[in-house]
Amino acid sequence: MKYNNPVIKGFYPDPSVCKVKDTYYLVCSSFHYFPGVPIFESKDLINWKQIGHCLTRESQIQLGKVGSSGGVFAPTIRYNNGRFYMTTTNDTTHQNFYVWTDDIYGEWSEPIYVDQGGIDPDLYFEDGKAFFMSNGKDDYGIGGIAQCEIDIETGGKLSPSRSIWRGTGGRYLESPHMYKINGRYYLMVSEGGTEYGHMVTYARADSISDPFEAYPNNPVLTNRNLGGYEVQGAGHGDLIQDHDGNWWMLHLGFRQIGRWLTYHHLGREVFLTPVTFGEDDWFTAGHNGTTLTSFETDRIPSHVVQQEKKTFTFENTEWNLDWCYLRHPVAENYMLEFDKVKLRGTGVTLDMPESPTFIGIRQRDFNAEISCDVQLASGEAGITLYMDENHHYDLAVRKDENGYKVIERLNIGDIKSVEHEVDLGSENHAALMIRASHERYSFLIHANGKDILLGTAQTRYLSSEVAGGFTGVLIGLYASGEGSMAEFSKFKCDYL
Repeated sequence: MKYNNPVIKGFYPDPSVCKVKDTYYLVCSSFHYFPGVPIFESKDLINWKQIGHCLTRESQIQLGKVGSSGGVFAPTIRYNNGRFYMTTTNDTTHQNFYVWTDDIYGEWSEPIYVDQGGIDPDLYFEDGKAFFMSNGKDDYGIGGIAQCEIDIETGGKLSPSRSIWRGTGGRYLESPHMYKINGRYYLMVSEGGTEYGHMVTYARADSISDPFEAYPNNPVLTNRNLGGYEVQGAGHGDLIQDHDGNWWMLHLGFRQIGRWLTYHHLGREVFLTPVTFGEDDWFTAGHNGTTLTSFETDRIPSHVVQQEKKTFTFENTEWNLDWCYLRHPVAENYMLEFDKVKLRGTGVTLDMPESPTFIGIRQRDFNAEISCDVQLASGEAGITLYMDENHHYDLAVRKDENGYKVIERLNIGDIKSVEHEVDLGSENHAALMIRASHERYSFLIHANGKDILLGTAQTRYLSSEVAGGFTGVLIGLYASGEGSMAEFSKFKCDYL
């Protein structure tokens, strides 16, 4: 069977996976968006369905006035004795914590904090013991991957934090995951930074406290030398064994916008790569240590068909799964219905690291047509292509002293410019449309049976290479202006 990568498209970075009976469960980072840490499930590793979030209450995660790409970093999901655990970092407060649930479809616990620094925490369970790992310095001031034993009920440390491996010398040693396979302990990490030099490396030992021996051919997975290839930044992986005993790696990567255009704006996505253990018990990954846009393999049963949703509307999405908010939303400003949404604006705008009235869905592919009808009483409301508070493109209806108009506004760093506008007179509604391609967004309104082009803008200015940070573009609906009210209907995002 041939399957295509990524297996989860759009801004879903830092995947971690576990298997319970015949079902796989996967979590991803959410940073400053809420609810936090989306959860997916799958029966075949190819088709994934979102089923919830781990952090659904304000008491679980502090996001107030957190800048873009702050907040929730790199989760790990594990299952032990009938209970799921998700451990992560609130990078804004520099605290590592975990939450747990006995019902993966239900609510998760309040946070349990662990007194160990660094980021990208991992939990490993063995013989009634729980071990906690993260990157950073240990209790003796030694850098690397630090490990301690904890009381899983309280998070209290039962042993000092000790550096167990310092990697292969690549920058930004991170994302540790521990496994016991064929009687040996494997410690898999990432190095090189979550950019074009990203790579997965690993080491093994005969006991959890032994010195770890690096794989002789590290990195085991990287696309750093595939110049011009669409998939770049492969790293931050987690191993999983399937129903038939085959091993796989779920990891992040990103798709650059063109062969020689080294920009990516969709965010870091979820890729699936085959892993093979040799007779010497070292493992290799992918095609000569790289991941591909597609793999032909007999590991996937022939009856499995990779499915992809191409159209997203209000009616076929769920507000509490597919959509998210910027930081903690003010609930009374959102009136969510089956086929429309009403938003009440405030004085908080998209340019502020606070909680504007905004609800967004991830852009999942390059080529798309996005449309929505917007009706406005006062203020401003529309569609935003949102990377962060300093990098977003807005197509909106706005009311001023002269009546209503549609504006196309580009926000690129310190430059905030209304590029084009169309007067609507006394008409307080408009059919807005954005056409997306690899390299450009086009902004239109539909009126009198035809599409009127306002202008275009390059996608690169919403990329991580320009904006910085660790997120990707969200297609957002927003309202601003104290006391304003807007209604959105006929939302549709078609991937072409």
